[in-house]
Amino acid sequence: MTTYRWAELTRERLGALLPQAWVVLPVGATEQHGPHLPTGTDALVVDAVVAAAATTPTGRDLVVAPTLPFGASDHHFPFGGTLSLRVETMTEVLLDLARSVHAAGGRRLFVVNGHGGNRGPCHSAAQRAATAHPGLRVAYADYWELLLADAGPDPGGTPVPGHAGAFETSLVAHLRPELVCDLSDRPGPAAAPGPRAVTVHEQESWTRIDGFTDRPATAGADAGRQWFDACVAALAARLTALARS
Repeated sequence: MTTYRWAELTRERLGALLPQAWVVLPVGATEQHGPHLPTGTDALVVDAVVAAAATTPTGRDLVVAPTLPFGASDHHFPFGGTLSLRVETMTEVLLDLARSVHAAGGRRLFVVNGHGGNRGPCHSAAQRAATAHPGLRVAYADYWELLLADAGPDPGGTPVPGHAGAFETSLVAHLRPELVCDLSDRPGPAAAPGPRAVTVHEQESWTRIDGFTDRPATAGADAGRQWFDACVAALAARLTALARS
């Protein structure tokens, strides 16, 4: 088993690899992450998690596609600093990329998402792509959900993934500490009340929390390393399982 990067291969090499390999597509976003984190946080983290997990021997070749740096982020427009695709556009972009993988000879595509706003488009595109292209298997996962499935919620009570809160801030402090700005503490914002197991979408909720969740001042590089290693291990386990198919 060998891991390759799509952008570093010739058409001939890809043509030989793709019929048996899993293509892994990391998907991020470029959006505001509070006053303390870079707008490329989601793309930075998912790219690093996928790159590290893909080095684990799985028994099947992996071809890592270039990370998609844009996502469905319209809900962050009020804060500035955001480059967003509409949900409809995001879905179509993913469908076009799946179509491209299939046209190039690929038969296995794993979309690894790094931004909460992408979940709807990713689910929709994965299902539609598999239907549109017989013989193409499409898997989809949010990297943090794999972590939660394996380890459960953080015993310290850190919201995972949150948005520019302690979890993401710790990850960036580990990966690129020079990109983390001043971390002034603040009381953790209260969650908007709502029935259990019901998701309520309300734009004003982002304004109430100034566009970022929980308490990023409690973040640290050591915690980020632990989070990162756990995320990598969780994704590597899924890559190994998928490699058997």
